[in-house]
Amino acid sequence: MPKLNEDYEDLRKTVEAFAHDVVAPVIGDLYERAEFPYDIVRQMGAMGLFGLPIPEEYGGMGGDYFALCLALEELARVDSSVSITVEAAVSLGAMPIYRFGTAEQRAQWLPRLTSGETLGAFGLTEPGGGSDVPGGMRTTAVLDGDEWVINGSKAFITNSGTDITGFVGVAAITGERADGRPEISTILVPSGTPGFTVSKKYSKVGWNCSDTRELAFTDCRVPAENLLGERGRGYAQFLQTLDEGRVAIAALSVGLAQGCVDECLRYVRERHAFGHPIGHYQAIQFKVADMEVRTHTARLAYYHAAEKMLAGEPFKKEAAIAKLVAGDAAMDNARDATQIFGGYGFMNEYPVGRFYRDAKILEIGEGTSEVQRMLIARELGLSDL
Repeated sequence: MPKLNEDYEDLRKTVEAFAHDVVAPVIGDLYERAEFPYDIVRQMGAMGLFGLPIPEEYGGMGGDYFALCLALEELARVDSSVSITVEAAVSLGAMPIYRFGTAEQRAQWLPRLTSGETLGAFGLTEPGGGSDVPGGMRTTAVLDGDEWVINGSKAFITNSGTDITGFVGVAAITGERADGRPEISTILVPSGTPGFTVSKKYSKVGWNCSDTRELAFTDCRVPAENLLGERGRGYAQFLQTLDEGRVAIAALSVGLAQGCVDECLRYVRERHAFGHPIGHYQAIQFKVADMEVRTHTARLAYYHAAEKMLAGEPFKKEAAIAKLVAGDAAMDNARDATQIFGGYGFMNEYPVGRFYRDAKILEIGEGTSEVQRMLIARELGLSDL
């Protein structure tokens, strides 16, 4: 395992303590009531977690994306809902503004985003689209004078309907390219804009403290200057954002996998059967050993992807590998942890039950495992055969 420098290690320990002391005591009740953790979000904002990779001139911490990944891992060791709230707010909310926004858009939004006062969301996925983003997109934005008129809908959008959500970046078809393919652009739609409707929260299997909703746009008008980045570059911008996001989701997945190891190491020492702690038995030892191997391997994968990203080197393949390996590790560890806990693992009062419910989405969100394999094969040149 690469040794973290002092700054990274201090950050990791700080977030670890916060997750243990602040999140862990309350998150179980919030999770079962499917309540958004506003107080936890406020405290994370005060800590600067929402501004970790954003320069200080915009209110951020002046760190880098690896610092964000370390924070996400430590949060997910305790709860993934809290971790994905930060990940989406930074990766999908703040970073596109920082990367592609105008000076006015940065000044308007980044200070509030980095402080956690406001959350941003990104509306890409559509009810009938899934992984086929360009082919499945039906949302349109037509320029009418000095306004965009948006019509369509989005599905599974994180952080889109909280009391502190400030905007959604909406990917929409704004025309047709010379090759006949749709021209896709991103337009910022502030919360409360007439014609922008946010549905009630989904009833989900997991991530119950995370806000996830369907959005609808009916003749929704926003100023022309709400275009984010270049017209027609919306999909390309998102692909860049998604590569970074996959490293972050891999870090979150590693956190869940590590949380399973943590809980099992405590439990197998305390739970006795047939005269011994169950950790005495080789069948249990081997399960825990396999869990540790998966976690360690997945962590190395996302560290490597982050290293290439920060060095300015191509990292698409490494991000896909990290996301694939870490998502599988989280799912496999959650299943084994639940088995080790036996009947107690099926009870929501134990964290491993929550981990089991949260793990499956890590093989689906921000690119399914099948999409990651497709990307890896493409980077190896196999798609040209």
